[in-house]
Amino acid sequence: MIDMGEVSLLLIIPLMTALLCWKINVRIGNKLQVAAALFNVVVGLFIAKNVFFHAPITGWHRLIYIDALSAFNVMLIVLIGFVASLYSVGYMHHEVAEKIIDAYKVRHYYLWFHLFLGTMLAVSVVNNLGFLWVGIELTTLVSALLVAFYRKGTSLEAAWKYLIMGSVGIAFALLGIIFLYLSGVDLFGESADSLNWTVLNQAAKQLNPQWTLIAFIFVLVGFGTKAGLAPMHFWLPDAHSQAPSPVSAVLSGVLLNTALYGIFRIYTIVNTTLDGKAAPYLIFFGLLSIAITVPFMLVQHDLKRMLAYSSVEHMGIITLGVGIGGALGLYGAVLHMFHHSMAKSLLFFAAGNINQKYHSKRMDRISGVVKAMPITGSIFLIAAFAITGTPPFNIFISEFTIMRAGFQSGHLAATVLFLLFVVLIFSGMMYYVVRMAFGEAPAKVEKKEMSRWSTVALFLPLIAVIVFGLYVPPFFQEIIQQVAVVLQGGKS
Repeated sequence: MIDMGEVSLLLIIPLMTALLCWKINVRIGNKLQVAAALFNVVVGLFIAKNVFFHAPITGWHRLIYIDALSAFNVMLIVLIGFVASLYSVGYMHHEVAEKIIDAYKVRHYYLWFHLFLGTMLAVSVVNNLGFLWVGIELTTLVSALLVAFYRKGTSLEAAWKYLIMGSVGIAFALLGIIFLYLSGVDLFGESADSLNWTVLNQAAKQLNPQWTLIAFIFVLVGFGTKAGLAPMHFWLPDAHSQAPSPVSAVLSGVLLNTALYGIFRIYTIVNTTLDGKAAPYLIFFGLLSIAITVPFMLVQHDLKRMLAYSSVEHMGIITLGVGIGGALGLYGAVLHMFHHSMAKSLLFFAAGNINQKYHSKRMDRISGVVKAMPITGSIFLIAAFAITGTPPFNIFISEFTIMRAGFQSGHLAATVLFLLFVVLIFSGMMYYVVRMAFGEAPAKVEKKEMSRWSTVALFLPLIAVIVFGLYVPPFFQEIIQQVAVVLQGGKS
């Protein structure tokens, strides 16, 4: 068992790392921020292990509550955050060497990057929905600075679009939380605990159903904007394409999950109140997000924008899985959260190497990647097959599980459409990927891998992409099942 000291460490480490890296020499900061991120992996996994194999953690007068869903999101944040920290060293070294930025700017990058990780961790462990809302708003403010990092016209425009749309979305979510509070005001009065989701979850059957439905619609639109669900997704392709590649990996790999986390926390309450009548809303928005990706995937020119639209698709798949529900649908959705985080972060890391090597994100200017960078090119190809759900890679397992759940639960039309859209997206994405991977590299492109930091970082998520496609260990299956129980409105 653990006390609140470990939870305090989890939140303090990113804050202290950010402040130290802002003040010290960049060469020292490079190593410090990697070491700190690695230490937070140890702390985060230790906390997660205790939750998964012992009991939820509560403390600070019930302000903190970490159950299986919280621990799962913490695990993803610290893992992807560490790999992105490792990758950032080589990536930023190249940007400085090419005089794209100066060394002083790297200090600002580490400041905002580690604050970004810290805000997402805070969102994952707070029990109060008001503080959860504040945390998600802070992730918007901090990550907008990272999107605008290069201070070019396109990156500043993307950051403003992200900030404006994110703020509108977060305002909708705030209204939703207020309406949820009103749904229980007769029950709780003005109790300080009336916004604690643990309290609301226990009293879900007694909440006012009209207020809870209105609350859920506002929260779904509000946090759905932050999660990149269609039709509120318009900020996402610009932000992901303009941010530095390690930031894009974190945005896509864990920030979107964190926004979904906010939706799912409230969904578990509302769906219980409404006797399952909230699920169709998730199915609709999930399927719409997958569908809207298809035309953009077929006519794309920018590599990182293509990967960003893929993230819209996969947030839709997770949402669809939760909406389908049942033990199998929820299991598939949670498994997909993990698999997408690993595969998409891997793709953005590989894309970062490609962009730096070819000095372009335009796919028609990129060819022969496998010859120019054999390691990066091969991993890029594997990650692309994985993200499109090709067996035997990890995402095939979770997508197939969600499809099985859809057929078994009688959602035939939604599942057939899901299958059709996935096939079309596979065709569109692989058309571009194969053209980039093979052929001859331009003569001006030096045939050499990027830095060791940038290359080594690729192997960590690659292991998960391959291994979890072939075999899901029993202990990990148990973890996924525990998270699925929480999403059903239970305790784990």
